Amino acid sequence: MPADSPARATARETIALLTGAAGFTEHRPPSRPLPPDGPLGWAGYDAARERAGRRTGEEESVVYGTGVVGDCPCVLLAFEFGFLGGSLGRSTGDRLAAAYELALTRRLPLLALVATGGSRMQEGMVALTQLQRVAAASTRLRAAGLPQIAVVRDPTTGGGWATVGAGADVVLALPGAQVGFAGSRVRPVDADPHAYGAEGQFAAGQVDAVVPPGELAGALAHWLRALGPHGGLPAAPVPRALSAARLPETGREAVAAARDPRRPRAQAYLDDYFGTRLPLHGDRCGGTDPGLLCGFGLRADGLPVAYVAQCGTPTRPAGYRAATRTIRLADRLGVPVLTLVDTPGAANDAEAERAGAGAAIADAFAAVAAARVPVTTLVIGEGGSGGALALAAPDNTHVTADSYFSVIAPELAAAILKRPPSETGATADQLRLRPQDLLELGFARSIVS
Repeated sequence: MPADSPARATARETIALLTGAAGFTEHRPPSRPLPPDGPLGWAGYDAARERAGRRTGEEESVVYGTGVVGDCPCVLLAFEFGFLGGSLGRSTGDRLAAAYELALTRRLPLLALVATGGSRMQEGMVALTQLQRVAAASTRLRAAGLPQIAVVRDPTTGGGWATVGAGADVVLALPGAQVGFAGSRVRPVDADPHAYGAEGQFAAGQVDAVVPPGELAGALAHWLRALGPHGGLPAAPVPRALSAARLPETGREAVAAARDPRRPRAQAYLDDYFGTRLPLHGDRCGGTDPGLLCGFGLRADGLPVAYVAQCGTPTRPAGYRAATRTIRLADRLGVPVLTLVDTPGAANDAEAERAGAGAAIADAFAAVAAARVPVTTLVIGEGGSGGALALAAPDNTHVTADSYFSVIAPELAAAILKRPPSETGATADQLRLRPQDLLELGFARSIVS
């Protein structure tokens, strides 16, 4: 990438891009001088540090302090790639640990602007163990319910990507940035370069969004408002119904209404419900499911709400894992959750089984069951068995007039019972899957209009 690329801006230029006139207050940890030429006595290391300092004007590869992005105060840390490739040594570790501690003490979100080649080889294992310090500091911040956002710049590789970058709650990337654990000089010579870039990592579900530099400050301001910290937020309001469907008279009518291609889908409900939507992308295991939308949103009244929305397709294991990630993050940050249920069921092909469908569904059930924040569910279409139930709130599920929920699809139930296709409608009636049946059975709290 060219040196004048926005992704290669200096640490202070990147901070200024975000804080603008609000400014930035730099902090420094107590000084701990290194022995001559570092802990390994690496010949020429002191001279290399001096040259890096003269070239960049920095004392180390990380700058940190407090600032305001949009109207949200936060702790910012930024890597200076021009200082020995933004590498992590002992003094870098001191600054990173101090930045996390500053966020913990002041109860502020941590915003990391990452550009690093990894651990500093001139300090050997002393440098490598700084990754453990970062992991421990990040864990303390997570336990305190404080959000961590990373912006990965060019390049972000090695241990810096595997801790400060990929370890954040939300990962944004600048276009064209090199992003990956393996840097360009240590990966296989025939490796696909797309896999090591921001766009490739997004396609693989490892990055939540690729954001142009000109849009970064606005996007981060929205994320900081959505993630908090918060306390004592109310349950997410139940969305209004977007169709004027009447209640079905029969089970067959209920199923037909839910499967009608003209029925409003999740995208329409989310657009109606939120003023601003901030998608989370991928399951962090290399998978994505375009049929399941996850993220955080801000309503017109300012209330932040996390959302998980099925889009009418069979939900894949990656979708359930992304849903679980979203619900657990919202729970840790104290943000209420809205789920929109609409699926004929979990994907049941061989690929889904190999990808761990059962375990992914089980984890989604567990995430909903363990959530301490209120979870609100609206069934907007098909409620197909356990694949739909995994994302439904046990005591706060509502239904629309053009939805149904069933232990099994009526066609499959008829086949299992060895009934002819002509009896599918009667089987649907027996299953009592209509919205009014669900209300009477106590599964649904209301039929929304």
